[in-house]
Formats: sequence, structure tokens, C-alpha cells
Amino acid sequence: MQKLLQLPASAVNLVRCPPGAAGEDAKSPVLPAEGGQQSWYSALQADELRLLKAPEQQPAPDNSAGASRTQPLRHDDLKEMLDSNKDSLKLEAMKRIVAMIARGKNASDLFPAVVKNVACKNIEVKKLVYVYLVRYAEEQQDLALLSISTFQRGLKDPNQLIRASALRVLSSIRVPIIVPIMMLAIKEAASDMSPYVRKTAAHAIPKLYSLDSDQKDQLIEVIEKLLADKTTLVAGSVVMAFEEVCPERIDLIHKNYRKLCNLLIDVEEWGQVVIINMLTRYARTQFLSPNQNESLLEENAEKAFYGSDEEDAKDDKTEAASLVKRKPYVMDPDHRLLLRNTKPLLQSRNAAVVMAVAQLYFHLAPKAEVGVIAKALVRLLRSHSEVQYVVLQNVATMSIKRRGMFEPYLKSFYIRSTDPTQIKILKLEVLTNLANETNISTILREFQTYIRSMDKDFVAATIQAIGRCATNIGKVRDTCLNGLVQLLSNRDELVVAESVVVIKKLLQMQPSQHSEIIKHMAKLTDNIQVPMARASILWLIGEYCEHVPKIAPDVLRKMAKSFTNEEDIVKLQVINLAAKLYLTNSKQSKLLTQYVLNLAKYDQNYDIRDRARFIRQLIVPTEKSGALNKYAKKLFLAQKPAPILESSFKDRDHFQLGSLSHLLNAKAVGYQELPDWPDEAPDPSVRNVEVPEWTKCTSREKRKEKVEKPFYSDSEGESGPTESADSGEGSICHDVRAWASVAVGTDSLTPSLPGQHLTLGSPSEEEEEEGKKAKKKKPQRDREGGSESSSEEGSVSESSSSESDSGSDAEESQSETETKRRKTVKSSDPNRDQRHGDFCFICPGILPLPSLYPHLISSVPQVISPVFSSVKTYELLHRMTGEGLSVEYYFSRQPFAPDPHMVAVQIQFSNNTDSEVKNVRISEPKLLSGMRVQEFKEIESLAPGETTSVVMGIDFCDSTQAANFQLCTHTRQFYGAIQPPVGELMAPVFMSENEFKKEQGKLTGMSEITEKLTLPETCQSDHTIVQRVTSAANVSRVPCGADNEYRFAAKTVTSGSLVLITLEKKEGALAQLTVNSEKMVIGTMLVKDIIQALTQ
Repeated sequence: MQKLLQLPASAVNLVRCPPGAAGEDAKSPVLPAEGGQQSWYSALQADELRLLKAPEQQPAPDNSAGASRTQPLRHDDLKEMLDSNKDSLKLEAMKRIVAMIARGKNASDLFPAVVKNVACKNIEVKKLVYVYLVRYAEEQQDLALLSISTFQRGLKDPNQLIRASALRVLSSIRVPIIVPIMMLAIKEAASDMSPYVRKTAAHAIPKLYSLDSDQKDQLIEVIEKLLADKTTLVAGSVVMAFEEVCPERIDLIHKNYRKLCNLLIDVEEWGQVVIINMLTRYARTQFLSPNQNESLLEENAEKAFYGSDEEDAKDDKTEAASLVKRKPYVMDPDHRLLLRNTKPLLQSRNAAVVMAVAQLYFHLAPKAEVGVIAKALVRLLRSHSEVQYVVLQNVATMSIKRRGMFEPYLKSFYIRSTDPTQIKILKLEVLTNLANETNISTILREFQTYIRSMDKDFVAATIQAIGRCATNIGKVRDTCLNGLVQLLSNRDELVVAESVVVIKKLLQMQPSQHSEIIKHMAKLTDNIQVPMARASILWLIGEYCEHVPKIAPDVLRKMAKSFTNEEDIVKLQVINLAAKLYLTNSKQSKLLTQYVLNLAKYDQNYDIRDRARFIRQLIVPTEKSGALNKYAKKLFLAQKPAPILESSFKDRDHFQLGSLSHLLNAKAVGYQELPDWPDEAPDPSVRNVEVPEWTKCTSREKRKEKVEKPFYSDSEGESGPTESADSGEGSICHDVRAWASVAVGTDSLTPSLPGQHLTLGSPSEEEEEEGKKAKKKKPQRDREGGSESSSEEGSVSESSSSESDSGSDAEESQSETETKRRKTVKSSDPNRDQRHGDFCFICPGILPLPSLYPHLISSVPQVISPVFSSVKTYELLHRMTGEGLSVEYYFSRQPFAPDPHMVAVQIQFSNNTDSEVKNVRISEPKLLSGMRVQEFKEIESLAPGETTSVVMGIDFCDSTQAANFQLCTHTRQFYGAIQPPVGELMAPVFMSENEFKKEQGKLTGMSEITEKLTLPETCQSDHTIVQRVTSAANVSRVPCGADNEYRFAAKTVTSGSLVLITLEKKEGALAQLTVNSEKMVIGTMLVKDIIQALTQ
């Protein structure tokens, strides 16, 4: 999109105008006048089209007429390409147009030519057309209205992107006449199968509301419907629509409150911010304040815990009433649910999400729990300066009321020389708020360093911060005052001026003790020129003139000399000083006072003239002066309270933290006030969701009830643990093979594992008895497994339970034969477990059992086909690099027992040296965000020539990014990395054919990737195709009625997203591969890997 298409040399010559053609009409150089296509255009290849050069990059002709015609010609070219019958030309034209829009160019005159292609059958062209229309539909409303029927047809398109784009364009046409059409489209889209379309419908709701607010009632119905949506993609958008249209309808949130809390962790970051802010206001209206009874909670916690109902019943009514009043606070479970589900988001990479959770905890959490947000906010201080500014604004507000939670991170607020001035001042604010008797010495040392900064605004703010510290902490007041007095001799006038202002405020607290400082400041009037500082000195001398009776008249004399040249603020203080001296020492200052008042009487500033006339009448007794003359001393020399130096953030907490209003300290447009806590908690039952009757009692619970009575008889219960364990393993293997043989349609399975041979034959009497025991134990495991299977597989287990009952006879008939198979396997290779570590490695062609055996999904692999793929081993550390220690690994495709969301990796260590290798372990894993590693237990010793295997688990977060770590021994460290093929990021799942089709229908559009391929002669049989697909990916085969179609299913290990694979054989050697998955990146990579495996 950055580069425009470049014309070849021949085309450039055609585009340029000849010198004499300035007055002619502009004609297309591409097509002749009659509309036929030019020969060079059809001869262009796709690569040449991509190199078409944009006209603005061409050298302009010398004459101005030619230059002015370049723009129309370029657009004419694009129009001709859009009118072409070739989709490739239309696509290239649309790419150029979208590129122009991306760079801020105006392409509105192409609207008629573009809008005609909205009905184009090519999906890629249609997508770009809708991108263009969303941009210009509001500007070209009349032309957009002509295509309204096409947009309506787009709402029925099979592709979810086209449906969503059509709705987006429709909602961008700001014409009241189409409001009914928009409303109908939004209602239909709200019921769409695709969550992406439903999300777009939620985005369209505020647009329609701003166009016609009379539709509010109907829009609320749509919002109520979308709020019930269980998809994370829709949640954030519909809550935003709720906030825009009907934030007062809190009743719509009641039924969806718990669902929103549980979905919050999986919603996109923008949606998380919106939902958290909404839930903050919701919680303030529905729950009691957790900090209202802190003292009562501490006093009565023990009594409330140990109290009994019987003892309470003995109390009389009066005592009961008093107990109710003093009842300790108990947090509502829904309140706790919100706090618990938002806490993990403090680790989000998005600063807005962290800030939203921080404000939620500050406004909703008990004081004892608010401290968890401090570390997350301090982490954000490493972000960009813009993020730091917003975070520090909120930290400054929090630190006033919750000083303790930021004290451990005091050094994080120390100022760097590279910080912008605004950040420095905010950090000063926080440091001042955190100052106490314990850390004040450290903070003052920091402030002394800051005063030497070259940033004058920052220095002035530092001096003010020192003054605030002296005001708040009396212990260091004298120290701060002495330090500020020393600054009066600073060379920088601004530093001196700011020090004077702060000292003036500090001296008001103990003026009698600091007369020497006042005398020192009086001497500065000759040097300081900053108006505010001069005014502060004059005010101090006038206010405490009794402490400096000899200096004050002399200061007035000097100021009277320069009165006419002073600033207005200084003149006012000179008049005040003259008045106070006239009242206290009229003998020395009477004439000076009259002189100053006469000067002020004719000053240009009317404030000064008025002040002079007022004071003259007040202090100089005349016949006209009234009774106020008697009270002149009380008016001028009254005792004034010392100023309180407070933080400018003290009163900002009434705004919701993180909001624009809090940042500006003024109510912004659209700001919603944070409600006060209720006195009594509203009814919590409004958040209860009724469960339909048919879901209340499941077949699993019925199976649980049957398990309650003992299943084994006494004789069977006395059998030893070895026998029961063996028979249990055998029945599992039997269940696996029996089900696999039914699924594949074969009667026998012949695995090709080394050292492992299965023999089929008639069972002996002893084996038949063991088979009967296994047959009896199997139903109990079925019932136990029902309770352990996940909720996601509930529908599968319920649907297959009837099938399992009908097929139980067939399974039992095979149990005796399977007993012999089990014995043969065990006897043929007793050291199998030792060779392969902790897991029994079978093959990649495995899958979980159907939901008839849900308890086996996380413990034993199940074979579905007779084809076993070879294990691919990867080298982690070569013996030359590892100085004799070689390390290899492979993906065992076994569930990792400690954590089912991790991929099991089998690692084999070989010591090729003559010495012992000790303390082999993993350390310092360097992982991307979200990835986790479960390290293997340290290998204490590895003898020369010895080989050992271990298993470690890695959560790759459904990504093929490598997990980097250090492999350490007692002497050396080696760097290693394990990078998984995309096929190893999934685990097989069982699905019926109908379930496969149903899930595949949900994963269309962007979630579907289709590629065509040619199968080689060596890959034509069913056996080979299945083997190669299962070798490329850890998937299970799904039964399919068609002979020419192969289906496979799996779920990603981390997120559990379905991955559905369909391979359809066409005529000859042609085939079509389709992968359906929400994880589009995984789907794309999986298609490449499977095609490579099939065509090699």
C-alpha cells in the first residue's frame, strides 16, 4: 500500500500529454475513444501491473497545462480499470485507490465508478469496495442511496466479511430516510450466526441512535439481545453501545453481570476497558462499601464467626436490633467475583486495561486489597511519556488517600534528567505526597539535587515541594526553612524569587522566631526583580513590621522612589505597607504614606487608584471619614491564619480515575458521575440466572448416583492391587483398540513399533476370566469419567451415551480377545516404559476416546487407524557443541499430566564423554508473553556412556515461536531453543460426522482456508493419505460416509480452538484441502505442512 503501481516506459509515454494538447479535452491514454481495449494493456502481466507507477511520482512536464492535467488522467485510468471486465484490473485499481486513501489523498470523485463494483462477484474486489464506501458513504450520500439495494443484498452474502461490511456502509450513510432500513438490518445482524457480524451490529447501534434518537426503545431491545451473547468478540462492542444509548438501564446488566465478569479475561483489550468502566459504576449501585465498617469488622469478626443460631435466638428483640446495626461487613459474592476476575488483567500489556483495573480496585476494593495495583502502575512508568503522564496523574490522586501502597516503590518516582517537565512536576507531586518522618531525609536529599537542574520550571516546583514538606512535617520545618534561606543567595533570580514566596508562607506559622530571616529578606529588595517575590517581601515586612521597626520605614522609602516603575502587584503591596506603617509608626512614615497615596491617586491602573482612595479615607482622619476610621487597625493588623499548602490533586477523587474529566479536573462532555455507595444493598437475586429444566439433571449426574452403591463383590475386592492394575490397563487398551477397529472398519490392528508385536488368537480359559473382570470394571470407569469430563464436551458425551449403550454388547464380546493382546504386549517387551521415559509412546495417529470414555482423554492415547507414523527427532544440542553431551527431543503427543494446556516434549540426554555429568537442569527460560515452561526434575548424575530421558511441558500459547532457555550442567551452560511444528500444537478429539459438519458450518469466511493440490502416485491409497496427514499433525480421523473424502479433527492445546481438516479427492490426482479454524495463522501454516507431507 505504501508504493503506488508503476507504469512501464511505454505506458508513461502514453500518459504524458503532448506539448500542443493543452487546449484539447483530456482523453484516456489506456482505452481508445470507442471503448475498445488497448493492445499493450492486455499484454501486461500481473508482475507488470504491480509495478505501475503513480502519476505523482512521474516527472512533471515543463508546461503548467500538462501538470494540471495529470490528476484527471490518473483518475480516468482508474475509472477505466474499474469498468474493465477483468477482475484482476479491478483489484489493482481498488488497491491503488485504497492506497491513496491511506496516504490522505482525496478519492471522492471516483465514488460512482467504485460503487458500481459493489456487486462484483470477486470477494477480494468486494472487500476493498466496501472499505472505500465506508470512508466516503457519508460524503456522497445521494450516490450511496442509489446502491442501497446492493447493500441490502450484501447483508445476505454467505461471506461474513461481506455481510459485516455491508452493514458498516449502511450505517455510515447519515440520511434519516433510511433509518427503517438500518433498523431492520441491525436486527437481522444481531441474530447472525457469525460473531463478527453481531459485533458490527453492536457498532452500528450508536450510529443509528445519533441519527434518530426516537429509535431508542427498539435499539434497547437489540442491546438486550446482544448482551445475552456468550461470545467474547461481541461483549465489548455491545457494552459500548449500552453506554452510548441507555447507560441508565442498569436492569439490563443484572442477568449478564456474572457472564461479563467471567468473559472479561478473554475479551479484546478495547472491550475490556469499556466493560471494566461500566462494571465499576454498576458495582457502586449494587454493593455496599467494603470500607464502611472497618473498625466494627475488626472488633466483631471473631464473635460473628463463632456465633451460632441457637445463641442468637435467645437474645431479645432489642439486642437483635442493636446487633443488626453493628453487623460486620460481609462482601457480596458477586462483588468478590468482579475483583477476582479483574485482578489478572493487571498484567495486561495494554496500559489502558491496567489503568481501568486500577481505578476499579481504588473505587471498589477494601483498603487492605487496593495495594495490589501499585506494582502494576509502577510498571507503566516505563512506558512512553504520554502514558506516564496519565498514570502519574492518577497516582498523585491515589497517593493522597492511599499513601502506604506506593511507599515501597518510592525510588520509582525519582526524577531522571531525560524526563519531560510535566513528568518531573507530577513525580514531585507524588514524592511530596509520600513524604513522612521516615523517608523525609531521603526525599529532601533528592530535592537538593533537583534544585541544581537547568529546567527553571522544575526548580520552582521543587522549591514549592520543599515548602509543602515543611508544612506537613513539623519535624523538618526549621531544616527546610534554613535550606530555603540559603537559596536566597543563589545566582538564579527565579530560584531566589520562588524561595521568597515559599518562605513567606512558612514564616506565617512562627513569625516571632524568625525576625532575622525577615531582615535578611528585606535586604533583597534591591536585587530581586521578580514581581511576585518583591510583593511577598513587602507583604512580610508590612505584616510583621513590629518585629523590624527600624528596617520597615527604610524599605518604604526605597519603594516610594521606584513606585512608578513597579508592576501592579508590587504597587498594591507598597500601598498596604504604607498603610500599616502609618497605623503603627506614623511619626516616621506619615509623609511617605501621603507621598505614596498621591502617586497612586493618578496611576493608570484603576485598581490601584481605587485602593489608594479607599485607604486614604480609612486611615487618615478627616471630617468626612466615617466610623470605620476607628477600626482601621483591626482591619489592617488583624491576626491572619497561616496558609495551608495542599496538593492540587486533593479534590480530584470525586472524578472517576482514568477518565478525561479527572485528567482535566473539569467535567468533560459525556462524563458519567460515579454513583455513591447505597446505604442498603439492593436485592442480589436479580443477578441469578434461571437454568432451564432440561439442563438441571444430566446423564452424568445419573451415572454418579449409580456409583454410590458398592460395585465390587467381597471376593473381587480381595484381589491384589497388581491384578486390578493390570486388568485396568488391559481394559483401557481393549477399549481403545475395540473402538478404533470399529471406527476404521477393520478387525485387527498391527502396530509397527519396534520390539512390540501383537498376536491375535483364541483366548485361553485363564485369559477369559481376566477379560470378564475387565468387562465388569469398565462401566464403573465410565461413570467416574462422566464427572471428570469438561463442560465443553458435555454435548458430545450426552449425544454418544445412547450409542454406547446400544453398542455395549459388541464391546464386551471383544474384551476376552483383547485380554490376550494385552498380555502379549506386556510379555514381549517388559522394558518398554524404561526406554521411553514416563510415557508409553505409541504413535502420532492417536486420539481421545469418544465421550463414552472421557476419563481417558488426559491419560492414555487412543489408536484410530492401523497406520503408525515414525517419530521425528530434533537436535537440541550437538555432542561437539555440548563437549560430549548430546541432547535430542521429540514431541511425544501424550497429554502432559501436570498441566493439560502444555505440550509434552520428550528430551533424551546422552553422555558421550569419559567423565560424569552432574546437575543437568533448565534455567533462565526466555519466553514470549503468555508462554510457560514446566521444567523437568534436575538430573543429578549422568554416567559416561549413559542415556536418560525426561519429559518437560511447554505452553506455546498456540504459537510456533521458540521457547528459549539455558541448559546447565555443573560446569557449563548451553543455550537451547525448542520450536514446535504447527501440527504439534494440537490434540486430537473425537467427533461424529454430524458434529463435524455442524462445527465446520460455524467456521467459515476468514476461518476457512482452502488450497488445491495434486497427489503423487505414491499417495493415492487411503492408508498412505491418513498416515501422511497424521504425521504432519496430531489429529484424529472422523468417520465419513463418502469414499473420496477424508476428515480429521483436533483442538489446540492451549486455547482449545477446534481445527477441522477436510481432504477431498477430485478427478484424477487432483485434490482439495480445507482447514477450518478460528486460529487463522495456525490454519494457514497447517495447510502448508499437510500439502508438503502429501506431495513429497
